[in-house]
Amino acid sequence: MSEIYLESPNQLPVYGTCDILVVGGGAAGHSAALAAARANRNAKVILMERYGYFGGDVTGGYVLVVPSLSWRKYSVIRGIQEEWFSRLDKSCPEAYLSPRLEDIGKNDPILIGKWGKIPFCTNGFGDDKILARAPSYDPQQLKIEMDLMIQEEPNIEVLLHCWGTKPIMEGKEIKGVIFESKAGRQAVYAKVVIDATGDGDIYAQAGAPFHGKSGIPGEMVRDNQTALVWRAGGVDYEAYTDWTRANPEAAREFSKGLIELAGYRTMFFPAGCMDVVWFNNWLNGRLCTDLKDIRETEFIVRNSIRKLLDYCKEKCPAGFSKAYLLDIAPQLGVRCSRRLDGVKYMTMKDLAANPAYDDVIAWSTTTGSSVPVEIPYGCIVPKGVDNLLAPGRHLSADPLAIGPLQLIPQCCQTGQAAGVAAAVAVKDGSTTATVDIKKVQYILSHEQDVPLPRQDNTNQEMVAEMEACNYGRDDPRAKKILEG
Repeated sequence: MSEIYLESPNQLPVYGTCDILVVGGGAAGHSAALAAARANRNAKVILMERYGYFGGDVTGGYVLVVPSLSWRKYSVIRGIQEEWFSRLDKSCPEAYLSPRLEDIGKNDPILIGKWGKIPFCTNGFGDDKILARAPSYDPQQLKIEMDLMIQEEPNIEVLLHCWGTKPIMEGKEIKGVIFESKAGRQAVYAKVVIDATGDGDIYAQAGAPFHGKSGIPGEMVRDNQTALVWRAGGVDYEAYTDWTRANPEAAREFSKGLIELAGYRTMFFPAGCMDVVWFNNWLNGRLCTDLKDIRETEFIVRNSIRKLLDYCKEKCPAGFSKAYLLDIAPQLGVRCSRRLDGVKYMTMKDLAANPAYDDVIAWSTTTGSSVPVEIPYGCIVPKGVDNLLAPGRHLSADPLAIGPLQLIPQCCQTGQAAGVAAAVAVKDGSTTATVDIKKVQYILSHEQDVPLPRQDNTNQEMVAEMEACNYGRDDPRAKKILEG
């Protein structure tokens, strides 16, 4: 861009004021709004979402599995994340696939036989396999459930099809956000703002330090990947898994050929049922904030869909003979672009060392460690900006650590913690930087069903097993990271 347009001063109408403004209604923002509204019933919460539904990558980007909600026989990640599925289990049980909570950790051969065909639903190998909580789901049914969860909270006001574009600042304190919609450009004032955009759209303009594209090559570096997910119907996924077990060499060649034909890494998984699959993909070297990369991702993936389906029908007719294109995700699948440089900054060595944090807000089970790892509050607190929080996939972590920390469970967990912290700060008249973290932890663990370490209701049996494993520090992968 070689030219600059100087915008004339403009008077914007103020849409309203609130106690807590959440910008972005994805997994992090949806959880933040719910948690804030429940933690402080007197607080007015506004949830702003640029699309017409909640969930972000979960429902609009078609990332249709939530992995590793359990560790061994223990339910580790619950709260609002688990509430999605406990509600679906009652309202629409056919909309998701997963071993039930009461069965996790079991190694019953019948259950292993049933769930072993579905990715992520078992852990271990051979006779040591156990069931794991890892739901896959239908995105349309989850949209409905997430709507209902928000509508049940009377102190949440929703703004749909509204894009938060710019922070309103007074010195180093954020006072609200300017947004665009069909109604024009308007402003919202708030005591606390939660940037749940996923790309740091608000904190980047508010003056908080952040990191951009790392330039580090490799598929494990999530800050340079995009995706466009699509679904195929008419699939017999059970027949496909039977074919792979009977023909392991042919199955390996099939997967290899799929990637070669696409020109990017891709693979499919069940989409909440056994006759629909979602094709995930990983397009390296692209940013979800770069207009050229966004355009290329959309075209490259859509240009490949027909030939990929034809390939599946030819090479694996047992599973794909009747397959057809069901739909393409309405929004780009994104992993990470900007990364906050927050009060605390998580690295791969932190994940390997698994330290105990005084400001812990969650246990994470998708970090590659052999035991759950603690996530601190400081990694969602920006430096130099007051009353702004930044949960979700743009939290404070290095280019490698961001990979396991920006998945759906971590977005829900950090979002829920941000909502509670905002509610406590508003109620106590503190800032998000000085909020009473002990109150936040108590509300999360005792009132919002979030397992946390070192609480009086912490599962001590699980802690003993973690101690016996030296909190994962003796795992070969952890040792390699720590020694490196």
